[in-house]
Amino acid sequence: MDIQLHLGAHRTANTSFLHYLSENNDSLRQSGLAVWGPKQTRDGLLTGVIPVEGRRTPAEQLERAKSRIALNLAEAEASGAHTVLVTDENMIGATRRNLRDERLYAAIGERMARFFEAFDGRISSVSLSIRSQDTYWASSLAFAVARGHRLPSARVLRHLSRSTRTWRDVITDLACALPGISINVLPFETFAGVPEARLKAVTGLTEVPRRASREWLNRSPELRVLRKLINDRGGDSSFLPNGTGRWHPFNTEQVSALREAYADDFFWLRAGAEDLATLTEKTWPETKRFEPQEAKMTRGRHHGKEHRRLA
Repeated sequence: MDIQLHLGAHRTANTSFLHYLSENNDSLRQSGLAVWGPKQTRDGLLTGVIPVEGRRTPAEQLERAKSRIALNLAEAEASGAHTVLVTDENMIGATRRNLRDERLYAAIGERMARFFEAFDGRISSVSLSIRSQDTYWASSLAFAVARGHRLPSARVLRHLSRSTRTWRDVITDLACALPGISINVLPFETFAGVPEARLKAVTGLTEVPRRASREWLNRSPELRVLRKLINDRGGDSSFLPNGTGRWHPFNTEQVSALREAYADDFFWLRAGAEDLATLTEKTWPETKRFEPQEAKMTRGRHHGKEHRRLA
């Protein structure tokens, strides 16, 4: 069995990707691909990989999860699948924990080391989506506020914009936890609106279905929606800016710092990422690429004809 993990990250169009996979599940099964999404992974399948409070020790919980996963893999193989795609962004952590820690996936190494053990070292490849830090944090904050969290303070925004933990650190921790496993990095700005292209990049399939490939789900709420949600809870929405569209909580200086951090991540990835990961930027002519907000973010002097078009 070929076991492939798609880890998210959060706020990188994963819900749209899961919807696309669900809508094409029968077709994918016929091609030999079994998909384990949150409906499977959060319904007891992976319980115990990350220990929870209870009478069993963390080691005992992991062993039970390991047996459960092995049984389900055997069943998938017996049904004719030659590849299992496990896709659940919560494997690497939670958005609320990132906001609490005020940095990106601080525990990804420890968590993924347990998943490596749970799958008995049989993981073939791993894919991770990344997104420009300014829009990643803005989307995460908007989603959190919509769910009842307080508006971020000036201190929180300042700390997020100055965080020294970038996607490079996340990828490095991931590589240490999954020794010898291929890590494919997919930019949100390339793959957000083209789930069929993401499926190709994740699985290596050359022919994929196109059904439900242009449905964008679970986007962060716009300012108008945020105001209504806050007011309905009896809160004060006056701290939100006037106008419509997406909420951009960071000031110009903070946005520049966050985009520069993302540019540095890309510079490292394009330079080979110390052989820890591979950056996939290819787009397919038959797909419509999502065009992010253009920003000039060259690193140092101009590098030949390379232009950075990152959100």
